[in-house]
Amino acid sequence: MGQKLYNQPKLKINTIAPETIRAPHTTQIENKKKTEAQRKAASKSFVPVLMVDESVNEQINRKLQQLLERGNQIRSAAGSFPFFDTLALSLRSQRYLRSCADSEWQALLLALERPDRQKLGMLTQNPTTERSSTNSLSLRQPPLLPASSPQDAKSAEFFQNADFMQAVAELEAYRLKTSGQNLSSLLTKILKARQGYAQARTKLSQLLNKDSEIVYETISFLDLSDEDWAKTQMGIQQSAERILTQGIPPGLPFSILQNAVSVQVQTLMPKEAKPLATKLLLAVLEPNLTKDEEQTKLQTAKILAGIKPVMVTMRKGDVIIRKGDLITAWNLDVLEHYRLVQREINWQGLLYLGGAVCGAVIIFATVERRFKCRLRQSDRLLVLLLTLSTPLVLTLGTPYTTWSGVGLLLGSFYGANLGVTVVGLLVVLLPISLEINKIGLLAGAAGGILGSCMAHRLRSREELALLGVAIALTEGGVYLVMQLLFGAAFSPSLLYVVLKEAGFFALSGLVWSIVALGLSPYLEKLFDLVTPIRLAELASPNRPLLKRLATETPGTFQHTLFVSTLAETAAKQLGCNIELVRAGTLYHDIGKMHDPLAFIENQMGGPNKHDTEIKDPWKSAEIIKKHVSIGLAMARKHRLPSSIQAFIPEHQGTMQIAYFYHQAQQMVKEDPSLSVDEADFRYDGPIPQSRETGIVMLADSCEAALRSLKEATYEQALAMVNNILRARWQDNQLVDSGLTREELTKIAEIFVEVWQQFHHKRIAYPKLKTGSEKS
Repeated sequence: MGQKLYNQPKLKINTIAPETIRAPHTTQIENKKKTEAQRKAASKSFVPVLMVDESVNEQINRKLQQLLERGNQIRSAAGSFPFFDTLALSLRSQRYLRSCADSEWQALLLALERPDRQKLGMLTQNPTTERSSTNSLSLRQPPLLPASSPQDAKSAEFFQNADFMQAVAELEAYRLKTSGQNLSSLLTKILKARQGYAQARTKLSQLLNKDSEIVYETISFLDLSDEDWAKTQMGIQQSAERILTQGIPPGLPFSILQNAVSVQVQTLMPKEAKPLATKLLLAVLEPNLTKDEEQTKLQTAKILAGIKPVMVTMRKGDVIIRKGDLITAWNLDVLEHYRLVQREINWQGLLYLGGAVCGAVIIFATVERRFKCRLRQSDRLLVLLLTLSTPLVLTLGTPYTTWSGVGLLLGSFYGANLGVTVVGLLVVLLPISLEINKIGLLAGAAGGILGSCMAHRLRSREELALLGVAIALTEGGVYLVMQLLFGAAFSPSLLYVVLKEAGFFALSGLVWSIVALGLSPYLEKLFDLVTPIRLAELASPNRPLLKRLATETPGTFQHTLFVSTLAETAAKQLGCNIELVRAGTLYHDIGKMHDPLAFIENQMGGPNKHDTEIKDPWKSAEIIKKHVSIGLAMARKHRLPSSIQAFIPEHQGTMQIAYFYHQAQQMVKEDPSLSVDEADFRYDGPIPQSRETGIVMLADSCEAALRSLKEATYEQALAMVNNILRARWQDNQLVDSGLTREELTKIAEIFVEVWQQFHHKRIAYPKLKTGSEKS
């Protein structure tokens, strides 16, 4: 971790030069500062590469279609236009007749019913004055006759309107060319057109009240013919497509966009529709160009690569730095080029780092002792290797280091306390000696802590795989949140980079978790470790040894199951490793398979082998003791973990084989030539070295006694169990187990409670009489 402290230059920037140093020979040296300044200037002046954002285009086209559809709905309410043959009734007259006020329409009908013959004669002389102005019509019109009524006077006012006069003239001409009946039919069509137009205006007014941004603020688009409206729609769509294809960059001035729209609509649609089209396009168009990060980086890299380094010629004898001057970055670069800077070891930094590492080791040892982790030397070696993997990957140049894998493995092997301790100490130590991103450090540590806290609680590989996904999301999420808190992600140009880095952190967390899951079985074998998952696998009844035990020694197997129940319940209440107790108990008597009938639980009420065949307490004791040594041999052959193997000798400790010891004493009384050595009637040990093996010893000692009780009360059973446990305590079998005298009292109560559950009273069913008995 302290590699950079071993080769540091003696001279540093902004320190005083101890002597005048000259160039030993002529050479060219790159001025890195000026080169970097030129590259920065080039990168700032470089215009980023933009690309069309198709999602924005789709959004604009969708909004444009919605607006055009809204226009179609309004026009559909007005009906088709023109609604009559334009050769008989001009487009101008149809537009006027459809939209004029009701008073004008009534005046027009009155004029058709009672025409002024002199006026009509003048109008019929030139019925096609569609495009003449109001003034020209007024000059040609003779003075009107005095009105005979107010209604006639009001109608006379409309004769000053050129559209009114032209419509009357064209209708009169149509009546003269066809018939009065055809004129009536035409007036009916006009009336329907007027009603539809009024409905369209009402609908438009309602839309204006609901949507303040609607572009159909005027009714000019209703005056377009159906053909012109179709051309207008097509022209609007083509204009939008052309503009979007060219691209609209962010920050484009509105005036430029307005000019671009005006140029497009000039040639693609009718003159009357150009204002509406311009307004509609400006309402939907928005910037659709985004920065292409990859292409921008490539182009920037090409430009920067094309900038030649700024080279400075240093001639032999030129002064590089004078004595007493401040050393600049340029001076140091020149000295480094000539290799005139002497290197030294930063003893102060190394001392500081060494003190920090020693402090970390002391903290680790304190946590190990405080939480009674009982690590072996091989365990400490594994912890060291896993710990060093994190700075090792960092020194290889990648920030995506092994946080998740280290946390997951340490938590799985040694529990949350040691795992969190190691990750926390790494967070403190790494910034001291390595260049590391602080946000990346916190993100990785968050994943490592999560793995440490959760791994030891999981009981299947599938759950560990899901934990790997959770670790990945945690690392990526913490990185993103930290960047947001520091404000880096609020810059639009950096948001993409931050999201990408967060994704890489999440991916690295998942990858290292997968690596840890793959390594876990091999590390368990290599370092003789047990995890909750491996213990659950060892406790499976389908394991070869357990299948043999159930088949060859069924009595021992039933004994094992009852001992397991007692020990597990006590371990749970005392906060011990339940999975270890369960697996260890299942294997603690596998050695009895060497001679099943030598143990009473397998004799099934048959003759006792020791009384009928052996009749030698020394030999019988040897056979009984042998189930421990043979059990160890079988465990080693099947490569059981050492923590499981420990249950085989430790559950017996150095206890006395009392039955055969007393039998031997009786034989000595009868035959004084014989002698008894108590060691021959004691197991070889060792005594229990952990709370778990101690609990199993006590459960094994009480199992047969509890099983033999039938009608005993709770107090009688408790007294008997306390006597057994007191005997083990007085025999010094529990001095190394870590169990206290108070815990023994609690264990006795637990054992009796379990016994009560197994031997609860049942309902006495009445005996049914047979038919003969009834008779």
